[in-house]
Amino acid sequence: MSWTIGDVKLESRFFLGTAGYPSPETLVSAIEAAAVDVFTVSLRRQVAGGGAGDNQFWDLLRHTGRRFLPNTAGCHRAREAVLTAQMARQVFETHWIKLEVIGDDYNLQPDPFETVTAAEELVRLGFEVLPYCTDDLVVCQRLIDAGCRVLMPWGAPIGTGRGLLNPYALRTIRERLPDIRLLVDAGIGAPADAAAAMQLGFDGVLLNTAVAKAADPVSMARAFRMAIEAGRIAYEAGLMEPQDAAAPSTPVIGIPFWHQERAGTAGSVDRPRLRQDGRKPDGAG
Repeated sequence: MSWTIGDVKLESRFFLGTAGYPSPETLVSAIEAAAVDVFTVSLRRQVAGGGAGDNQFWDLLRHTGRRFLPNTAGCHRAREAVLTAQMARQVFETHWIKLEVIGDDYNLQPDPFETVTAAEELVRLGFEVLPYCTDDLVVCQRLIDAGCRVLMPWGAPIGTGRGLLNPYALRTIRERLPDIRLLVDAGIGAPADAAAAMQLGFDGVLLNTAVAKAADPVSMARAFRMAIEAGRIAYEAGLMEPQDAAAPSTPVIGIPFWHQERAGTAGSVDRPRLRQDGRKPDGAG
């Protein structure tokens, strides 16, 4: 079922990164297998490589017909991120930006203060800001106050494949911010992690490494697509509430029909049948 970010209609809830694939051809095949509408690309990291190869890479991605979501990966200050976003808007001709302002180089945790500052300025400049943040509810609320309509809290640190380290925090964000588009971004390692995020009610999942570093990236992209679709359908269908005590899945009324059929058959000793309430009839020994 289609959904929207701002005024843009989307069919897929899977956002795919474009870094670290064995070859450009594998990347394009993975994009097709994932059936994504949106993929991310880093302006700073591509420009760092320099040369005509970058233009060929971007042209290859343009030919897929998907929507670019440039990001500000590699930025450590709000001012850096704003300048990078402005360059990305010119290069990719989009006002969408995935905002990343890293505060710690070890676990690549986003800096909440610089992220909020950058978000405020980018919203003022007319960007649709999709900020990468931690699963901190207060930080999420500050980003909404800054004008963000989409938030992307992490499941775990980037590239770790640890899955959803704090489902409680993610569930809380979903419950407290029912009108905000939410995507889990970073740390997803397996299709089951993506399905779990969708079952919490998140609107989508953004990932890169779990597909790019798989033994077969194309097949893994397809697996994630199916898991994300299944997780969303399960959420919309309504999951049963977990229970501590066992409960029979089949109601029991009287005795099973196959016992009833055997009772009183030819050549057997007549046995009194049980009543519907499960007790022996009057006079039965």
